Order: sequence, then C-alpha cells, then structure tokens
Amino acid sequence: MGHQGHINDMALNAVRADLAARIAAIDVKAPYTRADDLKPDINQIRLIAHRHGLNPAVTVAHFVDSALSRGEHGALVHGWLSMLGDAVACDRQDVRACDTFAAACSVRLAS
Repeated sequence: MGHQGHINDMALNAVRADLAARIAAIDVKAPYTRADDLKPDINQIRLIAHRHGLNPAVTVAHFVDSALSRGEHGALVHGWLSMLGDAVACDRQDVRACDTFAAACSVRLAS
C-alpha cells in the first residue's frame, strides 16, 4: 500500500468513526424522540455514506427511513441503528454486500 492508500484509509476510518458517533447519538435520543424527528439525522448519515462510497450504509439508511416512516420508534429503532452501524463498518462495498444488507432489512421490515 502506498502513501496515498494509507491516507485514504485514514480518511475513510475518520468518516466511519463520525458516522458511528452520529448513530450512537441517535440511539441515545431515539426512545424520547418522535420517528419523524429522527429522519433528518438518518438522511445526513445516508448522504455522508453515499459521498464516501459506503454503499451498504446507504442501503440500510433507506430502510431505516422506511421504518421511521411506518412509525417505528423507541426501542424498535435500536435494532435498526445496530444494523446501520454494522453496514457502516462493513469492509465490502459491492452489490452483493448491499443485497445482503437489503435482504436482512427486508426481513426486519416485514416482521
């Protein structure tokens, strides 16, 4: 790995750390906040993930938004945020990884 690759890895790790902190902050306030009020925070995470090529996180953020639109709130949001955190941490950014997360989200949304 060259110097540029190391810098890119460091930058991506900083983005992941920022997203993880944002997810943790949402998780803390989720039990006391209306679902609609969480949606802007999820949208910010989706936009940042998209900008940095964290494709599974973008996929899961869309599903979290759908769950919030359905009115899921409180403790139910914790599971969604956990899955979003897993997607942010995922090393794979290919279509198959996105499909795997989408399938898991679909099952969760259907239950």
